Amino acid sequence: MSLTAAGTHTLREGAFGNGTHLSCRACGAKSPLGPFYACMECFGPLEVGYEYPTITREQIEAGPKNIWRYQPLLPVPVDVASFPNTEPGYTRLVDAQNLARELGLRKLWVKDDSGNPTHSFKDRVVASALSATRELGMKVFACPSTGNLANAVAAAAARAGIRSVVFIPKDLERPKIITTAVYGGTLVAVDGNYDDVNKLASEIAGEEEGWAFVNVNVRPYYSEGSKTLAFEIAEQLGWRLPQQIVIPVASGSQLTKIDKGFTELGKLGLVDATDYKVYGAQATGCSPVAQAFRDGHDVVKPVRPDTIAKSLAIGNPADGPYVLDVARRTGGAIEDVSDDEVVEGIQLLARTEGIFAETAGGVTVATLKKLIATGQLDPEAETVIINSGDGLKTLDAVADRVGPKVTIPASYDAFVKAGLQ
Repeated sequence: MSLTAAGTHTLREGAFGNGTHLSCRACGAKSPLGPFYACMECFGPLEVGYEYPTITREQIEAGPKNIWRYQPLLPVPVDVASFPNTEPGYTRLVDAQNLARELGLRKLWVKDDSGNPTHSFKDRVVASALSATRELGMKVFACPSTGNLANAVAAAAARAGIRSVVFIPKDLERPKIITTAVYGGTLVAVDGNYDDVNKLASEIAGEEEGWAFVNVNVRPYYSEGSKTLAFEIAEQLGWRLPQQIVIPVASGSQLTKIDKGFTELGKLGLVDATDYKVYGAQATGCSPVAQAFRDGHDVVKPVRPDTIAKSLAIGNPADGPYVLDVARRTGGAIEDVSDDEVVEGIQLLARTEGIFAETAGGVTVATLKKLIATGQLDPEAETVIINSGDGLKTLDAVADRVGPKVTIPASYDAFVKAGLQ
């Protein structure tokens, strides 16, 4: 790989692993590797392009039990694991027999990403972005966030010894505010929704040198981290692809990158390139992609979010059109569910599988149930759903629905009178 100048910083050889260039997802134009995220030809979004060597299952399986086992498939250097990082990934794939039985599915798995260091899938993408930030010589690690990303950026920056500045909507759930602020970085509350916060971050990224906004000016590298969900699912299934997968949609990047990950595994011969269907899940109070899918549109019309699922409350999703492309190409669908259904989904997963999901997970479970009821998802096909975060982050969603069944005096007689035998 040739060395690439990024401002006054010169990249070392192999800074982005097997990544060789940036490619426009709209027009296909190529750009050099660097802190770039918009195509100079058409202003379309950029993503990392690769030239892969031969990669074997054995090579991957010999790697660490985190996302760096997939280093050859990511835009990170071979020595990425030697730098301080939160070492996310390799979370459990749960054989959800109880939930499958209740919903009438033959085979269902839950990819439970609540087991990551800050308890959401965002640790994956942030680890990839942190590597790019370091290789590009940038000094401030930053993001606009609906909560989970804020947690992950603040924690990763603390671990790496780099300054963090995180911007959030001021009405974010209290647990997510606390679990960001505790890491000691700079937390900035903004009077507005996520789209307002994201706009501010884009303006700062354009003006301030050395600031790496993980989901703005280093987004091409950041988003590649979501591919590791696809890699892990395939490996944990015995190096094969599921027939169906249901994924929550916020910006849409997770869904499109899981699709990219499955495709890359097939092209590299690491799995048989079997067909699969991709389904997207949104909350009705912020469902611009689901609405565009229903209407048969290719353009996603922005909305103002109004839902308890704040981690999915992105009214103008950057990857919305590409989510539509993936769902239609694979024969899947994009659906949305009400806030009441979201809470029911959280409780259903907890009651059947002992997994306490945040509201995004409730959206996914409720959407799975709706897809089955409407005949859009095949109950006989092997299905995977993504639980992207921990329910302890969104306690308010279920606080008025659960609690003690009964309060009794501390005596055996009271126990008997309450009929608890």
